[in-house]
Amino acid sequence: MASPFHDFLHDSDCRSIPEPMLALGRRWLLDLVGVAAGGSRTDMSRLIRDHAADQFGAGGQGAPMLFDGRMTSPAGAALAGGMTIDALDAHDGHKLTKGHVGCGVFPGLLSVCAARGALDDRAFLAGLVVGYEIGTRAGIALHRTAAEYHTSGAWVAVAVAALGARVLGLDARRTREAIGIGEYHGPRSQMMRCVDHPTMVKDGSGWGAMAGVSAAYLARDGFTGAPAVTVEGADVADLWGDLGTNWRIAEQYFKLYPVCRWAQPAAQAVLDLRNRHGVASVDVERIEIATFHQSLRLATRAPQTTEEAQYSTAFPAAVAMVRGRVAPDDVMETAFGDPEIARLAAGMTIVEDDDYNAAFPARRFSRVTLFLRDGRRLSSGTTEALGDPEAPVPMAIVERKFRENAEPVLGAARTIGIEREVAGLGDGRGLERLIELVSAPGGVASPVAA
Repeated sequence: MASPFHDFLHDSDCRSIPEPMLALGRRWLLDLVGVAAGGSRTDMSRLIRDHAADQFGAGGQGAPMLFDGRMTSPAGAALAGGMTIDALDAHDGHKLTKGHVGCGVFPGLLSVCAARGALDDRAFLAGLVVGYEIGTRAGIALHRTAAEYHTSGAWVAVAVAALGARVLGLDARRTREAIGIGEYHGPRSQMMRCVDHPTMVKDGSGWGAMAGVSAAYLARDGFTGAPAVTVEGADVADLWGDLGTNWRIAEQYFKLYPVCRWAQPAAQAVLDLRNRHGVASVDVERIEIATFHQSLRLATRAPQTTEEAQYSTAFPAAVAMVRGRVAPDDVMETAFGDPEIARLAAGMTIVEDDDYNAAFPARRFSRVTLFLRDGRRLSSGTTEALGDPEAPVPMAIVERKFRENAEPVLGAARTIGIEREVAGLGDGRGLERLIELVSAPGGVASPVAA
């Protein structure tokens, strides 16, 4: 028997979804594609794409990997795409899920659409919005019902399984099984382990996308796995009762900088002070940061890998002070030899603030004090990162970030082409050209060594 959840999943389209929510779908998609282009330069992306090509054969229904050119199975393309986006911690996220929907939903949906030949751009755009709605709720539900703090892949698997069921046209029973399989096999990996010891496993998003795609195909073939307790449980019913009326895609935040969201308030505070007072790094004796506990746990000061740089509070704050920015190249291995960044990061004091701890996760605050060589102290006051949904940045900033990420990898013409295709999603042009643009390998030399 169908349910309101099933009806929302399978029947939502560009006519029933409000245009502002479709516009947000395009906004987040453009950002995700840019981050994927930037992430494709990393060793993490190269390794996972080679792994997917080697271990996930395309078979009868293959899908292209993002910015690679090779075909794999849909599950392999979802794995590689999710981890390529996750390789550069610059994609959108959600405060209450403490994680990221789009980096798994986008490559998971794209892989099944490409393999299935479901190339209606209107259905794809509507599916992307639906994925954000389901994924955000699944993330909040799992945090509410599970004791451990898990990576995004744990609940991304639910959203991707649901989208796979949508694209494959599964009936109500098999849709329910798909979501149950996805939830059961979603990677409930320990997020704080990766915070404390940053490596390429990161936020589990690609693994969750892979599990979700596999779940949909398994359910299609008769595999069972229902129920999904984070969808069907009475203790989370309130989260699902407003599907189609409360649009949680509007609750996502935008990242200006390619580092963990928990580190961004401190980096923003440094940039604000630098710009407001016209100070240079050589004027600064040391920096003190007051922040919340989770930001304190981002403890790497002298990163040896880009993963360590992205999961650090001290390093990007030092980068901001020295360079007046925190850009993708600033968290790559080529930036680690800067002695001035190393000096400020090593000498930084980071302390917890009880009020900031109490505000987390709904609010993420930091306060920075610059101790200058001339004896002055400059304080930022309480600072949040830019891009929160309560104060969204203009679309022009999203577009500028997209170009800054994409052009060094793809060149200007291809970057403009992707921007046009994303902007036109929903007008009936189809997906063929967009898939071509986002699946061919990057063709511009990169400063990041493979």
